[in-house]
Amino acid sequence: ATEVPAYTLYAEGLELLQGAEEGLLPLRVLRGEELKGEKRAPPRLEEVPYFHANECSPPSSPGSRRPGYHEGMVQVPEIPKVETVELPAKETALIVVDMQNDFAHPKGALFVPDAPQSVPAIRLLLERARQAGAKVVYTQDWHREDDPEFQIWPRHAVAGTWGAEILEELKPEPEDLVIRKVRYDAFYGTPLDHYLHLFGVKHVVVTGTVANICVLHTAGSAALRWYNVVLPEDATSALTPFDLEATLRQVTFLYQGKVTRAEGVRFV
Repeated sequence: ATEVPAYTLYAEGLELLQGAEEGLLPLRVLRGEELKGEKRAPPRLEEVPYFHANECSPPSSPGSRRPGYHEGMVQVPEIPKVETVELPAKETALIVVDMQNDFAHPKGALFVPDAPQSVPAIRLLLERARQAGAKVVYTQDWHREDDPEFQIWPRHAVAGTWGAEILEELKPEPEDLVIRKVRYDAFYGTPLDHYLHLFGVKHVVVTGTVANICVLHTAGSAALRWYNVVLPEDATSALTPFDLEATLRQVTFLYQGKVTRAEGVRFV
């Protein structure tokens, strides 16, 4: 039988399985007490429950079955993507989310391995935005030493430390806006929305890391405030391919944003 390679156990009860057939995402949730302190051999593929995410939701209770629901392989829904997006420069802001040492540098506390690969795409967007006169906004995770978020994540981006600094190769220019934030959402508890309105911004191009955390929360919060959202996928990084695909799905499906690549973004 086919076996799933190594995976990670989280005390909260999520078992993330990696290495299944390309395009298939196995999911399994166990009770937290089953996981604490345990290390298990990878399960056999036929032992792991799956559902068709593109057909329907899982049943609301054990034993119930909605029409079309059955155990099987998860198929990733098709995500619509566009080759080019033209945006009025004077009404657009490029938002670079949390490209800080602790997330995007190999020595960072919460290093995202794919983050360095997104740097060239972000630099291209920065050059184009500045040349065209679009606003450039950086977000910067900024925590106190006793921040309660450290009960969720290891210590990171502490105010005034090297880890909280923005990557050297993406340093802000004097005219750029830097927003320091305490949670995932760059609008939460910050003046970001105020400044975007002052700038006359209607469109936001959201880039950076981590895709399904701070990038998605910021993009979603922008969409809820009726900004038009564009997400260049090669200028965004995640901890797993699943997390990136989930982000793209939410941006396009729930927030009606556009997914493209950095090369396809035009500030006019």
